[in-house]
Amino acid sequence: MLDPELLERITERRAELDDLEAQLTEQLTKVRSERDELAVAERVLERVSEEIAGERGSVSPSPGQVAGRAVMLVPHRGPDAQETILPPDYQRILNVVRQVGGPATVRQVGETLGVDVSVKSKLEPLRGKLIRLADRSWLRKQPDGRFTPACIV
Repeated sequence: MLDPELLERITERRAELDDLEAQLTEQLTKVRSERDELAVAERVLERVSEEIAGERGSVSPSPGQVAGRAVMLVPHRGPDAQETILPPDYQRILNVVRQVGGPATVRQVGETLGVDVSVKSKLEPLRGKLIRLADRSWLRKQPDGRFTPACIV
């Protein structure tokens, strides 16, 4: 004859283990899902890194894809690069920075280009373009946030 107390303890332990198994199964599902997401992110990062490396390696602008649309990328400036390889709006920005005659603020560039400078959100896309030009050596960004033409020696 089996001891009822022992049978009760076995039943309780089995229920504890069933609960633990359910928790671990749920946790394992979450871990696998996150690992799959990381694998996708890694592939995207590799593809973007290759595109950036290709962009830096070429002096002429190359079309890229953003949301399925072809867009013109701003190339890095090299010793033989001419401003004519830049999209027209970027060429206008460079001309305005030169015309200011000293370090230019985003607001000054915006005023000259006819941007509504009273609305900060209208200046942010322009600031992004100025920073992009500075990142690619077409302009220099001063510590105070103003921009000057870059000189390639």
